[in-house]
Order: sequence, then structure tokens, then C-alpha cells
Amino acid sequence: MSGTVYLVGAGPGAPDLITLRAARLLGEANIVFHDALVPQEILLIASKAEKIAVGKRCGRHSSAQMFINKRLADAAAKHRVVVRLKGGDPSIFGRAHEEISFLVSNQVRVEVVPGVTAALAASADLAVSLTRRGIARSVAFVTPRVGHGERESAWIASVLAADTAAIYMGTGEAAAIAAALIASGKPGRTPIAVVENASLSNMKVLRGILRELPELAARTEGGPTLILLGEVYGATATAGCFQAAYGVLRNAIQIAKRNRATNQPSDHSAIDRPRKVQSTTAHSPVPENSVCSVRDSGKFSSMK
Repeated sequence: MSGTVYLVGAGPGAPDLITLRAARLLGEANIVFHDALVPQEILLIASKAEKIAVGKRCGRHSSAQMFINKRLADAAAKHRVVVRLKGGDPSIFGRAHEEISFLVSNQVRVEVVPGVTAALAASADLAVSLTRRGIARSVAFVTPRVGHGERESAWIASVLAADTAAIYMGTGEAAAIAAALIASGKPGRTPIAVVENASLSNMKVLRGILRELPELAARTEGGPTLILLGEVYGATATAGCFQAAYGVLRNAIQIAKRNRATNQPSDHSAIDRPRKVQSTTAHSPVPENSVCSVRDSGKFSSMK
């Protein structure tokens, strides 16, 4: 048998943010190789498939990339539908190119199914436009991390050139990131938002300015975290928290009314569950430690 390997984006974590194509392929899959952070609710969609965890998390035991590549090729020789399920979007810091290159070189058919990346989910939760008219006309997705033997990342130049930036896999190096950007000319008062567990029920949002980044990053709790940077995350972000909270509260009330009318519990618990968003800011009218409470090892490049 000669099957197809599908590199599928699982999105940022919320089960209802995967695409229809992703859901269809998971339902058809014979075997699923999934990242560590893919939630169980999404894996349950692959009800007929064998499921194998192969994901990577910084500082923890993980499968070597070449071993993953070979397992994908071997699985395609035995199964019709092989899914490589990756958090977020496969093509955004997901090492998709390495898997695609290996599979193509071994004459294995491969297709990529995009997913919602964390920067989009986090900004959506904050009701913030990354390209707000009159303020931001460019966006950069960067990471300061590089693999062993790879050339240094030009992430600093990218952040300086963009109006809005999303820094992935950076909270562990928050002090170095803030120092490097400020030393390179980024104002220390640039608004930032540190978002942990974007799209999930335990999402946590910490707001401040660039020079406070080390302090804010230290208050995260170990979940996947994104650093958002730019003027669009200033006053608008604070308003966005309450706008998002109001929308969720309104939806929760509508769901409760519908359930009372039918006298039946909701059968979409993963979708209907209200979220509790913890939101802290040091630079807004909202008191510090306020809570919007109606509803979430690579080598570090030298700072040159």
C-alpha cells in the first residue's frame, strides 16, 4: 500500500478551532503521530486511528526529528491515511519542511493542511487587529531559538522592521529578548501582551511594556506562551479583553437559555464552556491583578 502523509495543523488548542478538512482527515486516519500539546478532545476525533505521541517540548524528552521522519514514511507504506498532527500551523515553526523534504525524497505523497497559529488565536481572544489601520501595516512571526549548527536568527531585525510582532518560544529568554530589542532601538515603553494558553479555558494575559517583559514572563505558569509586541496591544488590548469577555458572557447566557428551553444539557461542552481569562496589566485603567472572569531545547541565538 502507498498512502499519503497529511501534515495537519491542530490549531492553538481549542477543539473548535481546527478546520473542517483537519477534522475530516482525523476521522479517516489510520494512524496519527501527534505533538505533545495537542489536547485529548482533538485526538478523540481520530476515533479509528492508532495514536502515537512524537511531539517536542523544550527541556523535556522528545523524539528525534529523523526518527519521526522515518516513522512517517514507514507508516505510509502500510496505511492509506497517515496524519502528522502539529500544534498551531504546521508551517509556522513546526519543522514542516524537514518532514516534507524527507517524505518527497522517499517518494511518499504529502499534503499540508493549515491551522490557526497561536498569534492569530491570541489576538482574536484580545479582540486586537494585528494590522490595525493607521497603526500597523506589517507583522512579523519570529523566534530567537535556533537548532544546533544552524545560522543565527535575524529575529531582532525582523521585529524592529515590523509594526506588530509575535515572538514564539521566547518566555524562557525574556530578559535577553527585552535587553536585545531595547539595545537595538526598540522603545522600552512599547506595549506588549504575554499570552499563555491562547484559546483555552485557562488562558492568562499579562500586559505591560517591553522593559517589563522579564517580570511578566516570570509570572507565567508553564503553558505554551506567546509574546505579542506593538502599538496595537496598547489601550486597544485592554478594551479588547472586556469586549471578548462580554461576547463570551453573552454567548453563555444564550446557551443557558436554549438549554433551559429544551430542558437538555448542551452536547457541545468543548465549544460551549465559558472561559475564565486572567488578565493583568500595569499600564491601563484596570487595577493590577484584575481578572476578566467570565470565561487561557533549542539554542538561543546570540543577541547581536
